[in-house]
Amino acid sequence: MAVRRVEHVMGLPVSVDLRDGDAALAGRAFAWLHEVDERFSPFKPGSEVCRYDRGELTREELTPDLVEVLSLCDWYEESTGGAFTARVPGRALDPCAVVKGWAVQRAADLLREGGASSFCLNAGGDVVTAGEPEPGKPWRVGVRHPDLADQLSVVLGVRDGAVATSALYERGQHILDGRTGRPVTGLISVTVVADDLAIADTTATAAFALGRDGIEWAAAQRDCAVFIVDEDRQVWSSPGLPVHIC
Repeated sequence: MAVRRVEHVMGLPVSVDLRDGDAALAGRAFAWLHEVDERFSPFKPGSEVCRYDRGELTREELTPDLVEVLSLCDWYEESTGGAFTARVPGRALDPCAVVKGWAVQRAADLLREGGASSFCLNAGGDVVTAGEPEPGKPWRVGVRHPDLADQLSVVLGVRDGAVATSALYERGQHILDGRTGRPVTGLISVTVVADDLAIADTTATAAFALGRDGIEWAAAQRDCAVFIVDEDRQVWSSPGLPVHIC
């Protein structure tokens, strides 16, 4: 049976379009996301992230999940020379740039483990897909035009993959260069297509944090396709980008 459900979790709307599952399976995915929000939010004083940041927990005392998240943060920080970081100077530990994609990918894995083979899980525009919504048709994922809210820059056709976008149009200059602590310039939208949303989401944010240098860096990432708009409105895209022709 088909299930469609939307909940507000991790500070954003999360929706699932489940073509071959049931309400209980969708409920397990949302329960996981709410659990992650309680455990990893930098805005909840009792979360594991906040307790670790205050020195109440050592790295050795952390759960394997948080160790995995922080290890991903460390890898992207090293890869970008510090442009991407979970510890912006003068601010508390904030691994949200990794947590969202990682958590939503885990939720998608729960759906697959529960027997679902056709679904779209959308977390504020970052998407994981499985199978096809209809035989022979991919899931269509639109990327918003950076200047025109009612138009799209591109529509992607995705089967068993993930799409994530970091951009200025929803939250303004919210991405900071970890090397300076200042808002990033040079890019206005970075979209990444990958097999895993943790990779797609973190790669998009890390590329954005690098500014114009992020174009070449993102294109060099293994198993990632990119669609990037710079501040001059020039478009950069990978040859393998799965553009959907309507």
